[in-house]
Amino acid sequence: MKHLPNILSSLRIVGAVALLLTNSSSIPFWALYIACGISDIADGWLARKLKCATRTGALLDSLADLCFVACCAWKILPILELPKWLWMWAGVIVAIKVVNQLLALVLYRRCCFPHTLANKWAGFLLFIAVPMTAWSTIPISIVAIVAASAAIHEGCVLARAESSRT
Repeated sequence: MKHLPNILSSLRIVGAVALLLTNSSSIPFWALYIACGISDIADGWLARKLKCATRTGALLDSLADLCFVACCAWKILPILELPKWLWMWAGVIVAIKVVNQLLALVLYRRCCFPHTLANKWAGFLLFIAVPMTAWSTIPISIVAIVAASAAIHEGCVLARAESSRT
C-alpha cells in the first residue's frame, strides 16, 4: 500500500506517453488525459494520507507532471491558434523554470521541484483550461498569469531555503 502513490505517478508517465499514440480529438485521448489528471491529484493525497511521502516520490511525481505536460503540449499545441504574446509568455515561464532548476543545481547539487500551493494551483488550472482553449484563450491566459506567479514564487522558495541553511 505504501508504494501506491509511486505506482500512480509511474502510471501517469505511461499514460502520458500513450497520449502520443492517440488522436488528440479522440475519446481515448481525453480519457487518458482525465486519468492522468486524476492520478496527479491522487498520488500526492495518498502519499500524505498513507504517511509514505518521500523525496523520491516527490521527484517521481514532478517527473510524471513534466512528462504529462510535455506530451499534452506535443499533441495539443499544434492544433491551437494561440496569439503570439501567449507563446512568448509561455517561453518566459519555461525560462523561469529552467533558471529555477539551475539555481537548485547550484545551491543543492540536485534538481528540486518545490510542491508549493501556487504550483499545485497552476497545474490544476492548466489541467482544466486546456480543453476550454478550443473555444477561448481567456482560460489559458489566466493560467499563464498563475503559472508565471508560481514559477517566480518557486524561485523565491528555493532561494529562501538556501538563505535559511546558511
